[in-house]
Amino acid sequence: MKYSELAELYERLDSTTKRLEKTYHLSEFLRKASADEIGAVILMVQGRVFPSFDERELGVANQHLIKAISSASGTPTATVEKEWAKTGDLGKVAELLVKWKKQSTLAAAELTVKKVFDNLRKLTELSGQGSVDRKLQLIAELLSSAKGQEARYVVRTILGQLRVGTGAGILRDAIAWAYFPKAVEKVFVNCSSCHKIIPPADNCVECGKELSKEAKKAAVTSAAEGEESAREEYNIILGKIQQAYDLTNDFGVVAKKAKTEGIKGLENVEIKAGTPIKVMLALKAETVEEALETAGRPAQCEYKYDGFRLECHRDKDKIWLYTRRLENVTNQFPDVVECLKKHVKGDNYIMDAEAVGFDPKTQKYVPFQNISQRIKRKYDIEKTAEELPVEVNVFDVLSYEGKSFIKEPFKKRRELIERIVSSTKRKIVVSKAITADKEPEIERFFKQAKADGTEGLMIKKLDAPYQPGARVGYMLKFKKVMENLDLAVVAAEWGEGKRAKWLSSYYLACNSEGKLLEIGKVSTGLKEKREEGLSFDEVTELLRPLIAEQQGRYVKVKPKIVLEVAYEEIQKSPTYESGYALRFPRIIRNRSEEKGVDDINTLEDVERLYKTQKKMKA
Repeated sequence: MKYSELAELYERLDSTTKRLEKTYHLSEFLRKASADEIGAVILMVQGRVFPSFDERELGVANQHLIKAISSASGTPTATVEKEWAKTGDLGKVAELLVKWKKQSTLAAAELTVKKVFDNLRKLTELSGQGSVDRKLQLIAELLSSAKGQEARYVVRTILGQLRVGTGAGILRDAIAWAYFPKAVEKVFVNCSSCHKIIPPADNCVECGKELSKEAKKAAVTSAAEGEESAREEYNIILGKIQQAYDLTNDFGVVAKKAKTEGIKGLENVEIKAGTPIKVMLALKAETVEEALETAGRPAQCEYKYDGFRLECHRDKDKIWLYTRRLENVTNQFPDVVECLKKHVKGDNYIMDAEAVGFDPKTQKYVPFQNISQRIKRKYDIEKTAEELPVEVNVFDVLSYEGKSFIKEPFKKRRELIERIVSSTKRKIVVSKAITADKEPEIERFFKQAKADGTEGLMIKKLDAPYQPGARVGYMLKFKKVMENLDLAVVAAEWGEGKRAKWLSSYYLACNSEGKLLEIGKVSTGLKEKREEGLSFDEVTELLRPLIAEQQGRYVKVKPKIVLEVAYEEIQKSPTYESGYALRFPRIIRNRSEEKGVDDINTLEDVERLYKTQKKMKA
């Protein structure tokens, strides 16, 4: 497949903000791609050449790209830098300068998707003396063969700045449209002008002509023909695609299965050690009674530890550790690796656990913030492990000795954990738990959990399967207090006086169906010295490279930093887009190592908490 075709797709995706139009254009492209090309195409429309859980990075800086553009276009680096200063977009600079060169030279061989994909992947394989020059050669080779538009997208992909609006929902739906057209035809319509299957709208997204009344009516009628047909069939297919993705975290694998094996292929996707799986998520319960109504009686009640999620994988001598965000942190936790080898029976497994920090002197649990630095640590790892040790609390198992357990009831999975984990205090233990059906007994266990330094309880449904990536009521959090909020930083302000060197006020946002809505500003809770805790200096260091726009002291930032925020009260407010504001907010900790922007609290959460506090006051 020609890379120019992919570049045209980028243009189409970038030219519209409408989700259905993006889905249609992407699905048409996927339909044309061969089974061997699908994996590369799916990754590249996300601006990637490796799945999100793969820690390999291209590692190409702006200055390296300037040299590559200069080499490919025959333009002095000073000219490249001058054009970059004008546009602020190296992709556009590459497009402009390569276009000038093409007008005066013979056309080079056409780029293919495979060539671009392979060259970019090779960038990660180069290291040591002379590696920078070899990387520049690989990039310049692509740019020398690229047409203007192609050069723009090659550069943006290398810099991680593609941004054509293809989120997980669009990718999932596009796979359904591309490979299950019969189900799609029952929900969407056929344009009488260009004969394409498209979403119902006033005009066809392909040819632009107005749809006939008959086509619109046919879509409505088809979707309404019985609750168990049409839309439901389509939703079942979407569910199968989502489930396959939750098990693989790679839409390329999912798309290839859908194209070559259909629904059965999606249903037969298996988990395997070494490939991280989206963890099952918990709902929140305000009372024990509410939790039991959802989980059933009796239910499993476990300590809710204040640590970070750790997915533990083993295949013979190879062990991998992944965070909730699917980051590979194996190298940062050699102590955990050794612990798994010594205290867990079996050569092949995937376990779900919580790593909890403890004070090596008092042996008492410490808050997550005390050990969060271990997740990103690259140097002095052994020393840090001694100073900031963790205990692994295992609470679920997803596969064992090659057999998947995700469809088995939780009770059976728990029994397996207790057989294979040799509990050793402050090393690795099976999470502390009781099985109970009466509120007083659970309340007593809750008090014990709090006294032992945990956050509260997890209350779990005994006969439930493990549902990766979903909040389905199989387990619930119970803390018995107004919970803190995890919110994204979307803007900030430089301080004044002695805080002038720091970004010291932060605008926070919650999530509403993919859109970030501001809910307030916070400037308290941070320290002025790092040794005292999370500091203004640390947060400024995190935000500085994310600054997208500045007006005086105010800056907009790319939403990547997630802060946990406590507050006295949630109030209705017309000041912020969310319609709410936090009274007396204060920063508790940085959650960015554990949580991405997709994991922050939603507007629905805020509304629920607002109603809860009103009941508490009544």
